[in-house]
Amino acid sequence: MGKLTYVKSASQLICMDTGHGPRTGKGMSMLGVIADGSVVIEDGIIVFAGSDALAAQFVSSRQGEVEVIDASGKVVAPGLVDPHTHVVYAGSRENELELRLQGEKYTDILKRGGGILNTAWSTREASEEELIEESLARLDRFLLHGVTTIEAKSGYGLTVNDELKQLRAARALDGRHPIDVISTFMGAHAVPEEYKHEPDIYVDLVINEMLPVVAEHRLAEYCDVFCERGVFDIAQSKRILEAAGRLGFKLKIHADEIAENFGGAELAAKLGAVSAEHLLKASEEGIRALAKSGTIAVLLPGTALFLMERAADARRMIDEGVAVALSTDCNPGTSPTVSMPFVMNAACLTMRMNPAEVLTASTINAAFAIGRGEEIGSIETGKRGDLLLFDVPNYRQLQYYYGMNLVHTVVKNGRTVVKGGVLVDRYEPAD
Repeated sequence: MGKLTYVKSASQLICMDTGHGPRTGKGMSMLGVIADGSVVIEDGIIVFAGSDALAAQFVSSRQGEVEVIDASGKVVAPGLVDPHTHVVYAGSRENELELRLQGEKYTDILKRGGGILNTAWSTREASEEELIEESLARLDRFLLHGVTTIEAKSGYGLTVNDELKQLRAARALDGRHPIDVISTFMGAHAVPEEYKHEPDIYVDLVINEMLPVVAEHRLAEYCDVFCERGVFDIAQSKRILEAAGRLGFKLKIHADEIAENFGGAELAAKLGAVSAEHLLKASEEGIRALAKSGTIAVLLPGTALFLMERAADARRMIDEGVAVALSTDCNPGTSPTVSMPFVMNAACLTMRMNPAEVLTASTINAAFAIGRGEEIGSIETGKRGDLLLFDVPNYRQLQYYYGMNLVHTVVKNGRTVVKGGVLVDRYEPAD
């Protein structure tokens, strides 16, 4: 028998409602709460989740080393999952906040070579090791805020070599940090300056050169496109995503963030994308199409807040039967945050999601948005031992105390990596 990690006597154990697939509708409010609950993890896998009394009997029947974590007075929940980030990058863009405060629009800044293009130049100039070291520091901060699995998109290289550099850096992060990193290729994040008058030629480059080499080296599981007026139109986005699908990539779309009635959500549903992301301006037809297709809506309330835009209509999406997930959208221009707890607060305060829906959207639904819902995102036997201890006695207080990081302890694959709000283990596997 392997080492046991015994998390005992939680005020509330948030198992998440059992079942297969992402949660929708009223199912997003069914958390499977166990009062005075315990979890037992063996060799990184959950082997028991239930009442304290039964847990004590279970542990006493086992032999070997046992690490006991006292969760008295705390909420124990699955590790948070962040399914949409651009965590691998160089540089910063704090000047753009002031420009937006003066009334400039995001798309106007992009057209002048700012925005994504600004970060692309900084990322191109950085070495692969510099990108890794900068991103390791960001992952430490994510871990302190309770994130145990993260998606990382490329899209700040916009050349074959620089996109590969970003993706290699993401793969290195996955091996060197406790957080699991799931990679997404997003060469179609913006049209680079050198192709601004020939966007279709850049689309050809993405399809004919970037996608095949990324697939050959297995550097990404997903392909994403910024489908938006002034970036990649519906036809261009469709060409790229269909080419990606033929090469075995699963699909995601940055959809309906800026322009009204652009049709990104409809395209995501038509192509059977795993997720459509942003969706601030999604149409009623687009929302209904997402519900019918099963495409998960990954909503980014922190981005809307930072851009001073109206947030996505989460209530309508949930009421229509769309599975909703939440994410930080961590990036240097429109959401420079690593705080999933703050994003969860923002989802309540700007999108009127309730505290239970927010937990579902940040755990099990977010896990399904990156294809990991059968492994993580809930506290069930057979799933990986990724847990959080929040320093509150009930889950509703997580959203009541807004703007605070209430993460006390983080357990990743059965190992304690944050304790008392302090990072205690950022391991790098031996060669």
